[in-house]
Amino acid sequence: MVSLSIGEGEFAVACKHVAAHKNTETFSCLLKCHLLVYIMQQAGGSETEVTWEDQQNINKFGRLNNRFHELEDEIKIAKEANENIEDASNELILTDEEVVRFQIGEVFAHVPKDEVETRIEKMQQETSKRLEKLEDEKESILAQMAELKKILYGKFKESINLEED
Repeated sequence: MVSLSIGEGEFAVACKHVAAHKNTETFSCLLKCHLLVYIMQQAGGSETEVTWEDQQNINKFGRLNNRFHELEDEIKIAKEANENIEDASNELILTDEEVVRFQIGEVFAHVPKDEVETRIEKMQQETSKRLEKLEDEKESILAQMAELKKILYGKFKESINLEED
């Protein structure tokens, strides 16, 4: 959750700006942030001027945070796929049959064992590359988020919360 202190007029403008977002999850997150800030301010929170650049940094942090969570889900799925492919490879080693059933799309076809071994090997390489790419993107996003946290906490101090609940 991201929050900061803004004036009442700025809150109304921020709500209109947030409403313009097509992504309802982003809209919801930003609206909650602005609402919490407004409530904090009314309860006696500190007044810090929020510039256009600050708002862009906050929005960027929110987008990066959303992408970070999407990546975590994608990485989990890729790891499960990698494990399933590894299990299939191990089962293939144990089988004595020369022709095995191999799923192609939604159908199972009888395919020679050697061809299946080749396909599984290729699938393992592709999945590993995809997993590595996702992990690299996740690390990049974490670095960008850390930099934005440093900038935003430097300006807003305790008036902003960029940590997960």
